[in-house]
Amino acid sequence: MTARVLIVDDIPTNLRLLQVRLEAEYYDVVTATTGPEAIAACESSDIDIVLLDVMMPDMDGFEACRRLKSNPKTHHIPVLMITALDQPSDRVRGLEVGADDFLTKPVDDMQLMARVKSLARLKNLTDELRARALTGQQIAIEDSIRATDAISTDGGSVLIVDSDPRHAERIKGYLEREHRVDVLTQPADAVFQVTGGRYELALVSMALTDFDPLRVCSQIRTLDHSRNLPIILIADEADKPKVVRALDLGINDFISRPVERNELAARVRTQIRRHRYAMELRESVNNTMAMAVTDELTGLYNRRYFDRHLAVMLGKAQAQDRELAVMLLDIDHFKSVNDTHGHDAGDAVLKEFAQRLRRNIRGVDLACRFGGEEFVVLMPDTDHRQAEAVAERVRNAMAERPFEVGTVLELTLTVSVGVSLNEHDHDTPETLLKRADIALYRAKREGRNRVVFDAA
Repeated sequence: MTARVLIVDDIPTNLRLLQVRLEAEYYDVVTATTGPEAIAACESSDIDIVLLDVMMPDMDGFEACRRLKSNPKTHHIPVLMITALDQPSDRVRGLEVGADDFLTKPVDDMQLMARVKSLARLKNLTDELRARALTGQQIAIEDSIRATDAISTDGGSVLIVDSDPRHAERIKGYLEREHRVDVLTQPADAVFQVTGGRYELALVSMALTDFDPLRVCSQIRTLDHSRNLPIILIADEADKPKVVRALDLGINDFISRPVERNELAARVRTQIRRHRYAMELRESVNNTMAMAVTDELTGLYNRRYFDRHLAVMLGKAQAQDRELAVMLLDIDHFKSVNDTHGHDAGDAVLKEFAQRLRRNIRGVDLACRFGGEEFVVLMPDTDHRQAEAVAERVRNAMAERPFEVGTVLELTLTVSVGVSLNEHDHDTPETLLKRADIALYRAKREGRNRVVFDAA
C-alpha cells in the first residue's frame, strides 16, 4: 500500500534522510520546512500522512499539529511527530494536541516503516468511509460527516489481557478513574471475554505466560463485532522485533515498559477517540443512506450507488497511481432455486449470501447487489495477490456449508467470480466492469465455483 507522505523539518539533512528512506519503500514524498508551509500543503494537496518535527522556529510541531487537528479539512490526516525530545511529558503533549503517534530521534528504520504502514492503513480506511459518506451525500443525504471535536473520550470500555495479575491491576489503577476497565488473566479466554463485552480498546501484554500475544490479537480480530477494535501492546525493549511485526499486521499501537501513567492515559484516549470517530462515520453511512442507494432485500448498496462510487474511487486511484480491483460474483444455478423451491427460498439464499459476503471481505471493501443473483465488490488499494486471496475466501465461504432455507431445507450452492484490475491509464468504470464480466463468463464456462481474472 502506497501513500503520499509530507515530511516537515527545518533541517535539510533530516528532510533528505527521511525522504530517501520512504522513497525506497515507494512512498510519494512531499516536503515542507515550516509549520505554516505544512498546513498549507495539507489544505491544498491529498496528503495521507504527516511526519512532523517538533523543534522548529516560529511555529513548533505541537502548534502545527494542533492547527491541523482543529481544521475540518485536515483533522483526519494522521500525524506522526518526530523529535529529539524523549521525556514522557513531551509524548503526552504531542498526543494531547492530536498526534496519532510519536517517534524519538534517532529514528529506528523498522519502527518508522511499521508506524507509517499502520497510519497508511488508518488513513485508507478513513478515506474510504468519508468517500462513502460523501457519495451518499451527493445522491440523497444531508449531513454525513461529523467533526471529531465533539467526540468525548470519557467512560471508555477497556479490556486488559495480562497473565500477571499484579501488573494488570497496576495498569487498571492508572485508567479506572476515567474508564470502565476489566482484567483478563487467562489469555485463552480472550474471545469469550470480548464476545460478552462491548469493548472500545484492548491492552494486551507481550509477556503472557505460555501464550502468544499476537495469537490473542488475531483471535480478537476474527470476531465480527471486534474486527475493528483498537489494540495496544504493552512491551519490553526486547519485544521490539515482534512489536514491529504486530504493527505491520494491523495492531494499532504499543507502549513500552515501564509504563508511564500519563503517556498510557493519552494513548488510550487517542485510540478511543479514533475508534468512536470511525463508529460515528460508520453509523452516519448506515443510518443516513436513503433507500435510493440501498438494496432492500440484502441491505447492501445497490447498482446506482456502486456506479457512482466506482467512478469516484477509480478517478482517485488513477490520479494517485494506486491499485484497485473489481470482483463480480454470480450464484451458480440460482434459477433452479427459484424454479424448484419458490421465490421465498431464493430471497432467503440472497440474504444469507450477502451476509457471508460481508463477513469475508475487508473493512475497506464495498459490497453491492448488482442485480438479480449478481453481486459486486470494489476493493481499493488491492493488487492481484490480495484480490485473489479475498475472492478465494469468499468462494470458499459460499461452498463450505449449505444455505439454510427455513427450518428443514438446506441447499448446497457455489459462486463463480470474475476479477478485473485497474491496470491501464485509459480504464473507465465501464471497461473495468466489462472485463470483470468477461472473466465471470469464463469462470461459468470452465465449470463454475472458481475465480478467474481478466486477461487484459
